Amino acid sequence: MNSTIMLFLVQDGITNGAIYALLGLALVLVFAVTRVILIPQGEFVTYGALTYASLSAGQMPGTAKLALVMGIAAFAFDLFAARRLLRWQKLARAFAVNVVLPGAVLALTSWLAGRHSPVLVNVGASLLIVALIGVFLYRLAFQPLAHTSVLVLLIASVGCHLAMQGLGLLFFGAEGQRGPALADAAATLGPLRFTGQSIAVYALTVGFIVALWLFFGLTVYGKALRATAVNRLGARLVGIRTSLSGQIAFLLASVIGALSGILIVPITTLYYDTGFLIGLKGFIAAIIGGLVSYPLTAMAALLVGVVEAFSSFYASNFKEVIVFTLLIPVLLLRSLAAPAVEEEGE
Repeated sequence: MNSTIMLFLVQDGITNGAIYALLGLALVLVFAVTRVILIPQGEFVTYGALTYASLSAGQMPGTAKLALVMGIAAFAFDLFAARRLLRWQKLARAFAVNVVLPGAVLALTSWLAGRHSPVLVNVGASLLIVALIGVFLYRLAFQPLAHTSVLVLLIASVGCHLAMQGLGLLFFGAEGQRGPALADAAATLGPLRFTGQSIAVYALTVGFIVALWLFFGLTVYGKALRATAVNRLGARLVGIRTSLSGQIAFLLASVIGALSGILIVPITTLYYDTGFLIGLKGFIAAIIGGLVSYPLTAMAALLVGVVEAFSSFYASNFKEVIVFTLLIPVLLLRSLAAPAVEEEGE
């Protein structure tokens, strides 16, 4: 291997690592706020990518219909919860958010599907559709289980992953799709050539990380999320709605996943089940960060991307094995550093 090839591999690894960093940050955020290990994060990637590709091809994505169906189900949940004390103002607001909004998005998507809209319009519509799915997923699957154990939440997360993967096959079929690039510009730096898509990956990743930092540090909702992550019971005692915090966390996670998919789909062909493997690599970065540290998760994601790139060059058949092997020393070190807990006697 010469220096030029090594630079190409590092460039490829950093590009992939930037995507994994976004997914890892989303996983850490959701786990910190809701205690949910978000296995369906990969499905958000797939839904965002293939919804964008379908709209770009002039096709109607089934995810818009799914958002409306999930919204109607969420409204039915709200009706059942308020059956003893009907507050018409609250029900009207729930109807507007759960039914009217996804219905309007479905109408907009149907209108966009018949014409070749600009790239940014398709990106915005795709993000909006997947964001609605993320919010309704929390409302239907995880909010009723918010006070159960982590194991129960994990089982529910696996079930949501399987259901969403099956729906992805129904909506998009077994054939892969690719979408148009976000930018056609290109730049060269020595032997390296940066395409418009790779530049978009770097810019959007950095921009999103900065936006999250500002959101958590300066906004009321961001501070509420931080308080919920630190002490869920304490947050409830001071008046923070933990259910709303969970919805915001899932909203951010779904938008991050959809954005990651939109960044990937012009580079490589994506299938209905591709997102699961991509999400697992973000999960590796989150585990290395201990599911608590955002900076460590981002650095671990870059490491995962670089290791994957070099593994593809030296042993392409075993690159996934090599990447997932990174978990073994991390888990071993964490188990050795954890305090010993004696088993309770009978």
